[in-house]
Amino acid sequence: MTTQIQKAEPTAVSVAKTPTKPEKIPSEGGVLNVFSHGILILWAAMVILPMLWAFMTSFKTNAEIFEAPWALPTKLHFENWSGAWINANFGAFFFNSLIVVGGGVIGTMILGSMAAYVLARFDFKGNRIIYFLFISGMTFPVFLALVPLFFVLKNMGLLSTYQGLIVVYIGYSLPFTVFFLTSFFRTLPTSIAEAALIDGCGHAGTFFRIMLPLARPGLISIGIFNVLGQWNQYLLPLVLNSDRDKFVLTQGLADLVVSQGYAGDWGQLFAGLMIAMLPVLIVYIIFQRQVQAGMTAGAVK
Repeated sequence: MTTQIQKAEPTAVSVAKTPTKPEKIPSEGGVLNVFSHGILILWAAMVILPMLWAFMTSFKTNAEIFEAPWALPTKLHFENWSGAWINANFGAFFFNSLIVVGGGVIGTMILGSMAAYVLARFDFKGNRIIYFLFISGMTFPVFLALVPLFFVLKNMGLLSTYQGLIVVYIGYSLPFTVFFLTSFFRTLPTSIAEAALIDGCGHAGTFFRIMLPLARPGLISIGIFNVLGQWNQYLLPLVLNSDRDKFVLTQGLADLVVSQGYAGDWGQLFAGLMIAMLPVLIVYIIFQRQVQAGMTAGAVK
């Protein structure tokens, strides 16, 4: 008797999946994010609110400033700005600052970029010594050099002159410029410079035609820092420039405060303060993307 063995077909067994609980997202990152944003908002308020208050106060009269310092002006008194520009001689001070800072920044950028390029691209005896000498200039307090600078400029006939201030501003800004641009030039590709040299371009042509355009983000970034540092410089012109006709804006502001005392035109004083602040603020707003690109370009090669 033959027995037929029937194979049992496999039956699909439905396995009920137990619902998985959503993983808990660690809250440390969220707390840190909220904390950092809170600090940034607080810092922004500490910077922006005093600036807005100064701008608002520049359109007020003395009576409005003392009676309601936090209120909006009832009328915009543009005569404060015209008085600061003409009567307080801020127009001449502004022009003097443009001459000194313009010459100082241009000289700093030319000399600093050339020195940084050589230190970053060429290996020669004493390279690191020269580099660290520039770095040491960043740690040297400015006020310790005031007396030697005074006598050096006096002996050279450059005391209380545009040329003297420009030379001093260049020397003041070179250490940080060389430090910043040396690190930036090291991140640029060497193959482009080598190709230019093979095609017959000299070192000077390679630098001015190839490497400087590639270093544009870094040049703009350090240029903005130099403009800010030289425009707001007060100690150097105070000691090295005693000619009132050649005062820069920082000296003009200090002179206006001293001359007015407690019975001065405070609306005019705040207008002069805004005249000194607005140029660098506008420059930074226009070039803020280039500044950010230059600060991060050195970290990503």
